[in-house]
Amino acid sequence: MAHFIDRRLNGKNKSTVNRQRFLRRHKSQIKESIADAVNKRSITDVESGEDITIPSRDIREPSFHQGRGGQRNIVHPGNDQFSPGDRIERPPSGGGQGGAGEGQASQDGEGEDEFVFQISKDEYLDLLFEDLELPNLQKNQLNKIVEWKTFRSGFKSVGVPSNIAIVKSLQNSLARRTAMTAAKRRQLREFEQALDLLQTTEPAQPFEEKKILEEIEALQKKISRVPFIDTFDLRYKNYERRPQPSSQAVMFCLMDVSGSMDQATKDIAKRFYILLYLFLNRTYKNVDVIFIRHHTQAKEVDEHEFFYSQETGGTIVSSALRMMNDIIKKRYSPAEWNIYAAQSSDGDNWADDSPGCRELLNKEILPVTRYYSYIEITRRAHQTLWREYEALQGTHANFAMQNIRTVDDIFPVFRELFKKQVS
Repeated sequence: MAHFIDRRLNGKNKSTVNRQRFLRRHKSQIKESIADAVNKRSITDVESGEDITIPSRDIREPSFHQGRGGQRNIVHPGNDQFSPGDRIERPPSGGGQGGAGEGQASQDGEGEDEFVFQISKDEYLDLLFEDLELPNLQKNQLNKIVEWKTFRSGFKSVGVPSNIAIVKSLQNSLARRTAMTAAKRRQLREFEQALDLLQTTEPAQPFEEKKILEEIEALQKKISRVPFIDTFDLRYKNYERRPQPSSQAVMFCLMDVSGSMDQATKDIAKRFYILLYLFLNRTYKNVDVIFIRHHTQAKEVDEHEFFYSQETGGTIVSSALRMMNDIIKKRYSPAEWNIYAAQSSDGDNWADDSPGCRELLNKEILPVTRYYSYIEITRRAHQTLWREYEALQGTHANFAMQNIRTVDDIFPVFRELFKKQVS
């Protein structure tokens, strides 16, 4: 595999334009690679960059060449099987014709590797979350969430060629050339006036005229050596991200940590919540995130304890719902906040507690939330909690539920829950 290393002493991101063009052209393949990479990462390195692999067949450029056009009749010596217009079948694969793989290896053992390149953390997160949003987000009385938008902001002296400001650069060039040649042009005019005066006076002074002509020629050469445009003149359009006030929101993260949740199930739940946490912090600013862990009792915790605490116990799901409802009443008025919730569980719950969960959601929580998502992480048959929640899904448009069976389901389920709504 070939490696290209830019060793220019003053590169100044000269390949940025080509890089962005490449990312746009192959966005679909890159996003597929990113979706696969999410499931292969551990829960601690989701925020780093990523090595992206694109099959070589997908990055080939079309080539144009001149050829003989029109219809041609060719007689091949030794042909005793075909006539004009016959369709020739593809030769069979396998046997003595080599393998039936899709690689580019030739008979002499040479081939072509897939194209591998690295994207930065920012590029990775932008592509990961670019078509996701918080559903049903509305403006309330207080503005606290900030969405970032890009605006023009003057000019800068370094940048990529696609952002060059031609008019501003030419204005700088004119100003520089004027400043550098003003004194020389003034001397040139003085010598030209002196030459005109000598040519009209008697007697003629050829020696003095020759001397003035030499001075004029020297000044003209100095003026001509001043470059029309210099790198010092170049100016590039500057862009900056400015915060745009929007609505304020709070996200409740409710995670079951009971004994029925084994370590693999908890890791899947943590990966889902890490994706959600990165999405909120990447796309919005000042979103409040409330972390609630529960077994038989619910507890509001910080980010570190939510992801790394080892506490476990029995299962009473309603304890987390009651704590969430109490926090909403005390700290987050529905008239001022967009309230969201994401709940994860393996579906195990006390049989007599599941109807209480449905009742609490139906009467207290769903009427004041913009969007409530429930993910059940299990390969077994669904139990009472899933069946109670299914009744809510049919009557509440702001309630969604998905089943995660393996690690490979995390990102597709996440995208399905938070995909942008078609207006």
